[in-house]
Amino acid sequence: MDNQGIYVGLDIGTTSIKVIVAEAVQGQMNVIGVGSQRSEGVSRGVIVDIDKAVAVIQAAVAQAEDKANIKIDRVVAGIPANMLQIEQVSGMIAVGEENKEISDNDVRSVAAAALVRNLPPERETLSLVPTEFIVDGFDDIKDPRGMLGVRLEMRGIMLTVPKTVIHNTKKAIEKAGLRVGGLVISPLAIGRLALTDGEQDFGTVLIDMGGGQSTAAVIHDRKLKFTSVDQEGGEYITKDISVVLNTSFTDAEKLKREYGNADSLATSEEETFPVTVVGKHEPAMISEKYLSEIIEARVAQIFKRLKKALDAVNALELPGGVVITGGTTALPGVTELAQDIFDRPVKRFIPDDMGLRHPSFTEGLALIKYAAQMTDIEMLVSSVLPTPFMVDGAQIPSSSPSPAPQKQPEQTAASEGQRLVKRKPDKQTDKTKSKEPSALRRFFGNFFE
Repeated sequence: MDNQGIYVGLDIGTTSIKVIVAEAVQGQMNVIGVGSQRSEGVSRGVIVDIDKAVAVIQAAVAQAEDKANIKIDRVVAGIPANMLQIEQVSGMIAVGEENKEISDNDVRSVAAAALVRNLPPERETLSLVPTEFIVDGFDDIKDPRGMLGVRLEMRGIMLTVPKTVIHNTKKAIEKAGLRVGGLVISPLAIGRLALTDGEQDFGTVLIDMGGGQSTAAVIHDRKLKFTSVDQEGGEYITKDISVVLNTSFTDAEKLKREYGNADSLATSEEETFPVTVVGKHEPAMISEKYLSEIIEARVAQIFKRLKKALDAVNALELPGGVVITGGTTALPGVTELAQDIFDRPVKRFIPDDMGLRHPSFTEGLALIKYAAQMTDIEMLVSSVLPTPFMVDGAQIPSSSPSPAPQKQPEQTAASEGQRLVKRKPDKQTDKTKSKEPSALRRFFGNFFE
């Protein structure tokens, strides 16, 4: 379903925090505002200093508000795949009396039954993605509402993550003066944006290379089946350049962006450029090839570790090949290096939306498109989660009561008429606005039955 309304995606990254505002109209997503600020208080995709992260979120939101001329109220935020656990679950309920049509409440009840698990106290369920419903033995049903049945079953995939990750994210958003419209595991959202229908159906490896870490995810049969996180990303490339060339981190980042290439075979010894060296008055001349060798070594190391994890579950045998995205993939030569290491077809995904044609914007855009394309059934199922989806244009049907009390009254179904954002007053009149392999193989093999 393509829902109408305005959506705001919040990408909390290690190197930058981005806010993207888009309006969904007749199936089209039009970006109307973007905010991006240098990240603080975030390490390897996880918030480690809430107050610092809050200040950056507020600055990015203010920037997006100015460009879109709106007041942002709620956001959909991404959650990194650190320590993500994926589990197949199922639930079953008795609908009740005969000749009774299945209702919203029945869907909620069967979803809640599927969540009955003894989770460790340090973990929390982030997502429950329904794969099929079964009514009196008839399977492969996507929406059972309105059908007659005595027994209703639901099968789905449950995603759980450490409570600390969810708590810190929600706390930072709330302290920034915003409400949580929804939380999405980042690879799940990115997969729906970056992969074609065929790639999602037949199976593809998706690699998101960010500043603080790199994440490999396997999407097959339109489901997230496996993830592996390598705790290195673009920042580590910059640190390598800084240490090897004895230059400042800022200068190293500039060198990476202006002269960097991850494929040393495509560079030349003759092409040189000056590098400011700490403790020396005169800059040193460094060849393009030497810089490339520094970059290539780190990127190759990341890819090789991810390949080892993917090989353990035979993921690279899937026909979809490898799709890479994320800010680090903007480096020339990354695609070619990935092809050499994975020995599979590799392509890079770059958003084609005006003003966002850079792989670093993939996650922010994916979050809003994920929220905009959620179906009524997905919304109903999410309503039994600790953090349900409550976003503009795609909210829990008002005929269904809230499954559990929420801390904030604005997050209940009774307030779903509230918009994700509110139009700001005219600027001239707005005077007060404040700115182990065998077990892993068996686990993965179960998904392909």
